Amino acid sequence: MRLEVNSEGKLKLKVEVECAACVLHRGYMEILEATNDKALQFRAMTALTRLLSREFKPTAIPAKLGTKRDRLVKRVTGNQDPYEKKKWLSNKRALEVLPQAKKFVASAVSPEARFRRACLCSMVGNIIEFDIPEHEFKFEDVGKLIQQAENDIAIDEISQIHNAAKQAPEILYLADNAGEIAFDTLLVRELKNVGVHVTVAVKGKPIINDATLQDAKAVGMHEVADELISNGTDTVGLFLQECSKMFLSRYRSADLVVAKGMGYAETLTEIKLKVPHALLLRTKCQPVANYLGVSKGKNIAKLMT
Repeated sequence: MRLEVNSEGKLKLKVEVECAACVLHRGYMEILEATNDKALQFRAMTALTRLLSREFKPTAIPAKLGTKRDRLVKRVTGNQDPYEKKKWLSNKRALEVLPQAKKFVASAVSPEARFRRACLCSMVGNIIEFDIPEHEFKFEDVGKLIQQAENDIAIDEISQIHNAAKQAPEILYLADNAGEIAFDTLLVRELKNVGVHVTVAVKGKPIINDATLQDAKAVGMHEVADELISNGTDTVGLFLQECSKMFLSRYRSADLVVAKGMGYAETLTEIKLKVPHALLLRTKCQPVANYLGVSKGKNIAKLMT
C-alpha cells in the first residue's frame, strides 16, 4: 500500500497496484459464494470491474474499496451473507481447537505471561480469513501455529499493551473474523482479570467473513465480555461516520481500544486517535506487511497512540 503522511505526521495506508488484483479476486470468489446463477455472476463481475475503474486511484483506502465491493456483490446477487457457511464452519473448527489454546494460556506461570499467551492466541486466530491472494491456511494448523506463535511475532508491544490495559477502566474490543473470535474470548478474559470493564463490538451486518452478533454468541463471547454490541454497520475496518450512536458512545468513552485485523490497520491511520489503540493481527498480504516493515505471515502487537 502506498504510504501517505497525515496532519500529525503519521503514515497512512493507501492502495498499491496489487490491491486492485486483491479486490478483484476477492470479489470474484465472493460472487461464486453468493450465487450459482451464471447470469447474476456475470452481472456482478461486470459491476465490480466498473467499480474498480471508477474508484481505484492512488488516494483510495483499501478497506473502503473492500466495503464498496462487498456491498455491490450483496446488492447484485441478493445474497446478504455470502460467507455464511464458511463462518459457521470457522466457528465450529475454532471451538475444536479452543481447549488446546485455553490450556496453553492457563499453563503460564504469571498473570503477565497468561496475558501474553492470550494475545498470541488471538493473533494466530487472525489467520482465519478467506480468498486473500497467496494467503492459505488449514484449520488443523491453528494448534501448531499457537505453539510457535512466539517465534512468529515481528512487532512485540504486548507488555506495553498490558500496562495500558491496567490503566484503562473501560476497554473496547473490536473483533474481526468469525472463528477467530473464539480465540478472542481468551484475551477478553485476561483483560477482565486486570480488573477492567470490557465491551466487545462486532459488525452490525455481514461483511466478508467478519464476526456478527450471531458468530460472537456461537463461540460464547456473550458469556465472557461485560457487554457485547454491534457497531451498527457493515464496513471493512472502522469508519466512524457509519457507526451507530451506541457504538460511538462506547468508542468515545473507552480508555483503550483493542482492534483486531488488517482492516483496522488500514483505517485507524485515517482517524485522529484520542486514546491508545492496541492493534493485533497476522500479516496476510504483502502491502500491509510492507507498511508495518515486517515479513508476511507474522504476528503483530502494536500500541498506536
